[in-house]
Amino acid sequence: MAELLRDVGDLLTSRFGVCAVSGEISGYTRAASGHSYFNLKDSDGGGALLRCAMFRRAGGLLGFVPADGQRVELRGRLAVYEPRGELQLIVESMQRAGAGALYERFLQTKARLEAQGLFDPGRKRRLPAYPRAVGVVTSLGAAALRDVLTALARRAPHVRVVVYPSSVQGAEAPDALAAAIATAAQRSEVDALILCRGGGSLEDLWAFNDERVVRAVVASTMPVVCGVGHETDVTLADFAADLRAPTPTAAAELVAPTRQACIEALDAVAASMRRRVHDALDTHSQRLDRSALRLSRPSHGVQQQAQRLMQLAHRLNRMVPASIQSRHAQLARLHSDLRYRAAARLRATDQRLEGLAVRLRALDPAQVLARGYAWLSDDAGRAVTSVDRLAIGAPLHAVMSDGVADVRVTGVRRTTSG
Repeated sequence: MAELLRDVGDLLTSRFGVCAVSGEISGYTRAASGHSYFNLKDSDGGGALLRCAMFRRAGGLLGFVPADGQRVELRGRLAVYEPRGELQLIVESMQRAGAGALYERFLQTKARLEAQGLFDPGRKRRLPAYPRAVGVVTSLGAAALRDVLTALARRAPHVRVVVYPSSVQGAEAPDALAAAIATAAQRSEVDALILCRGGGSLEDLWAFNDERVVRAVVASTMPVVCGVGHETDVTLADFAADLRAPTPTAAAELVAPTRQACIEALDAVAASMRRRVHDALDTHSQRLDRSALRLSRPSHGVQQQAQRLMQLAHRLNRMVPASIQSRHAQLARLHSDLRYRAAARLRATDQRLEGLAVRLRALDPAQVLARGYAWLSDDAGRAVTSVDRLAIGAPLHAVMSDGVADVRVTGVRRTTSG
């Protein structure tokens, strides 16, 4: 068989010589020796696959770091890997030809979902500080599940773990993952959810780039930690999750604090409570001691109150005479001021009355008649003030200072006003 494989290899070498081929990198790994191994597949999504090996010398001439999903152009020699009887291409040079179709689809989906706000940092939630139960969405046979369970058992054995099984690879994986996340949200029995699986190629992890899984992560009612693949693997579920972990084990470490850390936190709280209680007891003990001291010597308290009463009485005895004397002096000043104001008021009133009496006397008709004037009136007693009201022969009465004379009009003369 070995001879046959060698003959086939020689035939390929003589028939094809140096080959140039283009395609998309898948399953790229770099060994500790510096050699690189990967698959080259059709960029248009076809099923053709060619195994490739690139030795350290050729890898050292690259101007970039190969990664899954990159479209590249290779030059090399076809050979048969005898231990497995596989056809492989020994790569002598590699050039980038742009991103692969699957990677382009990854970038397009990422841009569309990011524009819809599904990756907005503002909607991400904080993980519970001390979860009571943690859910895990992954395959029951996955090594990632064992890693998560081992990490949680070692770090936080007090945390209950609920597994929501789902396929993590293949055409049915997106629907299964979305259903498992929805089931965890519906049952609402865990405080945080871990979405995880082990590493793989871009195709292997493609279910975690599916829009259905991304939207299920966003719709989850509890915080989601995504630990898919290795540290260099990035999926759209990582962007949608509330927290991204580089590996499934790291997801378990992030979702729950260690038991020792919880114990130390409880010890710190207990010590703080003991200090507070001790301080409060000391304060109340001191108050009780002071109260007991006062109660044990009631005569001392009575004596203090008696001294205080004596001090108050002494102050009262000093203040009352002084206050009375001040009031007396104030009353004397008010009395003197009142007498002065009353006398001044009386003098002013007398002077005003005398002035009014003089004016009244000046207006007294008797005083006018005493100076030789007479007041004429008709028979009706009306005063005659104008010659227009007189008629020849009309009787009048002339009132003088000492009597009344009856007169009759014998003639009327009008005087001209000067």
